[in-house]
Amino acid sequence: MTQRHPFHLFDVTGIELEYMIVNRDTLDVMPACDRLLQQVTGEITSDFENGEIAWSNELVNHVVELKTNGPVASTNGLHKLFHANVLQINHLLLGFNAQLLPGGAHPWMNPHTETHLWQHEYNEIYTLYNRIFDCRGHGWSNLQSTHINLPFSGDEEFGRLHAAIRMVLPLIPAIAASTPFLDGRFTGFHDSRMEAYRHNQQKIPSIAGVIIPEAVFSKDAYFRTIFAPIIKDIAPFDKGNVLDKHFLNSRGAISRFDRGAVEIRVVDNQECPLADLAIVDAITGLIKLTVEREFASYENQMGWHENRLAAIFGETIRKSGATLIDDVDYLKFWGCNDKMITAGGVWHFLKTSLQSVMNPEYYRVFSEIVDSGSLAQRLLKAMEGDFSMANFQSVYRELAGCLGENRLFGV
Repeated sequence: MTQRHPFHLFDVTGIELEYMIVNRDTLDVMPACDRLLQQVTGEITSDFENGEIAWSNELVNHVVELKTNGPVASTNGLHKLFHANVLQINHLLLGFNAQLLPGGAHPWMNPHTETHLWQHEYNEIYTLYNRIFDCRGHGWSNLQSTHINLPFSGDEEFGRLHAAIRMVLPLIPAIAASTPFLDGRFTGFHDSRMEAYRHNQQKIPSIAGVIIPEAVFSKDAYFRTIFAPIIKDIAPFDKGNVLDKHFLNSRGAISRFDRGAVEIRVVDNQECPLADLAIVDAITGLIKLTVEREFASYENQMGWHENRLAAIFGETIRKSGATLIDDVDYLKFWGCNDKMITAGGVWHFLKTSLQSVMNPEYYRVFSEIVDSGSLAQRLLKAMEGDFSMANFQSVYRELAGCLGENRLFGV
């Protein structure tokens, strides 16, 4: 998605899935991404292109990222490619007595004692982040997300895409939350990853804002409102200009004008690529319908302040699909005339509209997720209030089994 070869709205999609590497016996995190990449490239490197899917490192050495090797015109069947790469990685990890574990965060990792930053290529960036923010925390060293990259070309397309994404963001945790546990206990949030993410850069508030991006709909307005404060505020901490504004910006959707894309970051990693891609297809479909003014005018979309949307988002990260939404105007935006409805109920209400823009296989899986609840809701049900290590290991072994077999958990 470069400016030299611009793509227009919904021409292509870029998907990134992050997985934690764990010990096969204990499921404790294992810092082995460098050894994994060395296995396939013959040297410690940050990337490996495996045909249509690429592998890469992240901030910490117990996380590996799988991503489309460039933008793809269709996500149909893409879950099978991701799953094939998962199986290949798991086979390689056998040599280290390790495997991949899905989900948006490790449920009992201690980030203060188990954080191992990537020590190789580009490590100066990670070292600086660590010096500024101390990355031994759940929002840094213990998070695995699914990123959705959607293209735009020019200001008009950017404005329409950015406006639509802002409206959809508060609903995403209702179906995508998968992180109810940290430090071996229920945190009180279904999306603990996003709750930690919201606060992990408060030292410099301009970097993440309120997660929902500001109401800006042109490149110039974005630079003035979002990038300029970030550049100013980071300067005292980054004397060597190591950090790029595009990477520093940590809103829930970040605008990459260098790529001609908006990257959505509020989606927790799920139990398997089939679930990930079904949720991606639903989110992308809802954004597309919103861009096409299926629900409300572009002017209406531009009028929503980020704080109002962030208030709804703050509730959906707490209770995912069970969140009661009582903002009547937000419900009316989606064509729902109820005065109060659960966030899961909003997705159920939207299913008829989404069926026309979703892949049938993904629509079926998405419908099962809506009917059964978010992965966070299903994990809480499976744990039955027993937060012993033995029960955690039992439930998360089942989750690892779902990744290995590319099937849904608890439905």
